[in-house]
Amino acid sequence: MFTFEAMKRLKSIIYFFGTIVPMLLFSCNGRKAQTKTSAASLPDDKVAFYDISLNSLLGNKVIKMADFKGKKILIVNVASKCGYTSQYKDLEELNKKYADKLVIIGCPCNQFMGQEPGSAEEIAQFCSSTYDVSFALTEKLDVLGDKQHPLYKWLTQKTWNEKDDYKVTWNFNKFLIDENGKLIGYFGSRTNPMSEDITSLL
Repeated sequence: MFTFEAMKRLKSIIYFFGTIVPMLLFSCNGRKAQTKTSAASLPDDKVAFYDISLNSLLGNKVIKMADFKGKKILIVNVASKCGYTSQYKDLEELNKKYADKLVIIGCPCNQFMGQEPGSAEEIAQFCSSTYDVSFALTEKLDVLGDKQHPLYKWLTQKTWNEKDDYKVTWNFNKFLIDENGKLIGYFGSRTNPMSEDITSLL
């Protein structure tokens, strides 16, 4: 005959294999299912770099990446009230020095501490009067999050750019595209546009 303690142990074993183990298996299967769902939900509308276009800052022009085939392109998320805003000066210097082989595109973004709060007109006026910016500026856009612009999906997702996954960490992050629409470099905010890290690739 089973003692009372033996019966308690038997009930515990039955409970463990009848309840806990199935729950653990379901949890594992759930995680696998989530992984599969996540993999399956990767964007199937992937586009080539030269298929991407954006509106210009003042909305009077469409900026098409395809128009810049044969030149390198430096894409920078910019802001008017950032500690790195003075890099506008260096970007303009870079733009003038390498105009024959490089296109610079500034993408105003207000996602980092609200450091680009102005309207399109205010941003354009600031860039023109303060730094005499002549390179292209796009409409204000999101570089991360649910409303991330397709350009930045391409720049930051390996499944799109076929190089690596990146995250825009602050204003004035920089992405360099080669003459054939391939991503060849990512540089953080501290990398000055005129640094050898960038100019050596031009």
